[in-house]
Amino acid sequence: MEMEKIRNFCIIAHIDHGKSTLADRLLELTQTLDSRQMEDQVLDDMSLEREKGITIKSHAIQMQYKGYTLNLIDTPGHVDFSYEVSRSIASCEGALLVVDASQGVQAQTIANLYHAIDHNLEIIPILNKIDMDSAQPDVVADEIIDLIGCEQEDIFRISARTGEGVPPILDAIIDRIPAPKGDPSAPLQALIFDSVFNPFRGVIAYFKVLNGSLSRGQKVRFMATGQDYDAEEVGLLRMKLIPTEGVGCGDVGYAICGIKSAKEVKVGDTITGSAEPASSAIAGFEEVKPMVFAGMYPVQADKFEELRTVLEKFQLNDASFVYEPESSLALGSGFRCGFLGLLHLEIVQERLFREFDMDVITTVPNVSYKVYTTQHEVIDVHNPSGLPAPTLIDHIEEPYIRAQIISKAEFFGPVMKLCIDKRGSLVSQSYITADRVELNYDMPLSEIVFDFYDKLKSISKGYASFDYHITGYRPARLVKLDILLNGEPADALSTLIHEDNAYTFGRKMCEKLKDLIPRQQFDIPVQAAIGAKIIARETVKQVRKDVTAKCYGGDVTRKRKLLEKQKEGKKRMRQIGKVQVPQSAFMAVLKLD
Repeated sequence: MEMEKIRNFCIIAHIDHGKSTLADRLLELTQTLDSRQMEDQVLDDMSLEREKGITIKSHAIQMQYKGYTLNLIDTPGHVDFSYEVSRSIASCEGALLVVDASQGVQAQTIANLYHAIDHNLEIIPILNKIDMDSAQPDVVADEIIDLIGCEQEDIFRISARTGEGVPPILDAIIDRIPAPKGDPSAPLQALIFDSVFNPFRGVIAYFKVLNGSLSRGQKVRFMATGQDYDAEEVGLLRMKLIPTEGVGCGDVGYAICGIKSAKEVKVGDTITGSAEPASSAIAGFEEVKPMVFAGMYPVQADKFEELRTVLEKFQLNDASFVYEPESSLALGSGFRCGFLGLLHLEIVQERLFREFDMDVITTVPNVSYKVYTTQHEVIDVHNPSGLPAPTLIDHIEEPYIRAQIISKAEFFGPVMKLCIDKRGSLVSQSYITADRVELNYDMPLSEIVFDFYDKLKSISKGYASFDYHITGYRPARLVKLDILLNGEPADALSTLIHEDNAYTFGRKMCEKLKDLIPRQQFDIPVQAAIGAKIIARETVKQVRKDVTAKCYGGDVTRKRKLLEKQKEGKKRMRQIGKVQVPQSAFMAVLKLD
């Protein structure tokens, strides 16, 4: 197909503003799916996406309309999946900006919009949910005009649920979004924006052709690894994969090259021809660095190699997830994994269980710190156990973020208090409308890792929206808090924490663990310690057997003799006793109030 007839676009919006529903209507209008295949949120094909009502993976699907080919690359809306958004934006020439008429412009909408503007995408503004009783279309339309400087008549007012006002959007995509630019006669250059692992076919790479074209049977080279393969099958992305003879310049498609190892395909890599390779790789979308680190260990120690294979396959499907091997005294061999945020961690853990039947123990999440030693070295520490001895540390720097919070004016006070409690400092505040305020704070990333998002949602009754980006590192007074069980440090539960919060956190950890650790035949002291100093303690009481039950009458010394014998046994047991920490204890640490 000639390039003039191709349009590549994505839908960007805040979480729950209706982009999956709008995608459903577009698929219906273009008759890409028949009525039997159609269901709500048809592109959210993971059961997890449907349960949580969020998009996790970006999906690509091709539609035909009035002789034009429209490639839609769907995007997630949650701040933790901004990596997926950057990949979709790199593959498109235009974007539909969807804003909820009842909730207005939210933080993630603004973040994704700036991302699209940086890539020179053509923006089509859309006001969704105008049929709701709480909708304020005129007020929200003014917000959109302030945000992107468009005209009132440029904004489409629709209800994606009922389909009202949706048909003109398809014509606007054809009229306003430019056709892809590229040279069909140049050497092949195709950008891989996603990949999946199929147990029968190997790795399937999804790509967009920027220059040249890719034909079936062609010998291709993946530039990051330098490996050559035969393109056994190429084709287009509809609801299913449709094989074709080739994928032309500017179009989006898939390739199966019989690659069996997940390591050989990297998202963001360039595919070129082996016979006449392109002179350079395509400058990919931005690399997103993981912000939250946690250890993942198999529940059975002998499943370590199986977990490694599963993580390799999973990384193909989620390129923002990184991992490296590590070992722990308490949990044995496992992996140190990097995530974009806490929701990302939760989703990864759930997907490993559902898609690969892999049950894992996840340790306390923490962020990455820079440790400056007295020998003038700088060490990146992702794990408290990797901290050098206190005598070797000159100072520690922690990552800081610029948090952007948009909330109703009535929650202004509680939101500010929450940010100040989390060691935040106010940078700016401004009123977007009479009753909506935007706050910008500088805060340590470690403070928002645990429960910041949940607390923000509950104090604002679900209205506040939150987005952040990393601004750099700053010196901090941090201490390593160890948890001792029966006198032994449980390294999987140790954390790096700010000096001022150490006592309260340690106290809460001990109280929580006291309830969660199953009772043994001996007393288990649960202690929180900084270095050699114990700052909090609780005791898990022993389960006692009544050894004097068989003594009915006789001298009191008989009973005492039995009790002394039991006491000796308990003492011996405590010396050799091992304390098992259940998985619920690691998860409970995340839920500390």
